[in-house]
Amino acid sequence: MKQDLNKNVSAIIVAGGSSTRMGFDKIFAKLGDKSVIEHSICAFLNCDFINDIILVINENTATQLDELIVSMKTDIEIKIVLGGETRKNSVNNGLKKLDQSCDFVAIHDGARPWINPRQIQRVLQEAKKIGAAASGRPLTDTIKKCDNNNIVSESISRENVWAMETPQIFDREIITQAYDEILKKNIEVTDEVSAVTYFGKPVKIVQNEWINPKVTFPEDLNLIAPS
Repeated sequence: MKQDLNKNVSAIIVAGGSSTRMGFDKIFAKLGDKSVIEHSICAFLNCDFINDIILVINENTATQLDELIVSMKTDIEIKIVLGGETRKNSVNNGLKKLDQSCDFVAIHDGARPWINPRQIQRVLQEAKKIGAAASGRPLTDTIKKCDNNNIVSESISRENVWAMETPQIFDREIITQAYDEILKKNIEVTDEVSAVTYFGKPVKIVQNEWINPKVTFPEDLNLIAPS
């Protein structure tokens, strides 16, 4: 993606999950000729505005990922950092590795291999305007809330309801201050948008025109690999 967005942008790719629902480590599952994590990394390597990548990993995969990174032969620096007990802790470990020169940080789930450089660029462009933006898709299915026995208790309007994706891109100062706040107050978050909105900052959602689900179950691998 040959476009200079005049910002020093770092990417944090979170790949430290346990894959318990998958039954095996999903980031190494094959999609076409590349693994899930390779597709995610390559999308950012193909963005000229990405200066470096911080890969947050499970310690059990350290050796395999080291070998993978060496084989990719890129001029972009890829740093490896161990994840924490929760996503919040893993992302915070990645934030600690940012260079002082970093202006914006893109945080991405390593298990979302269908991301592409065009969408990363679109999210960054919106983040530049207000300091925070994220990839997402509006929900089109009918939504129901159920009790603990899976009995429907109520319908939920899908109007203005979005499914969140990644990357989620932020001004470095905004995301680091938001994380300082939630860590200090021990607030659990499932994504970085939650942290930033808790911190009181607006986040723009950028509709993704391409499918970009998170690989969770084995059948997810039947989707067509990104080109």
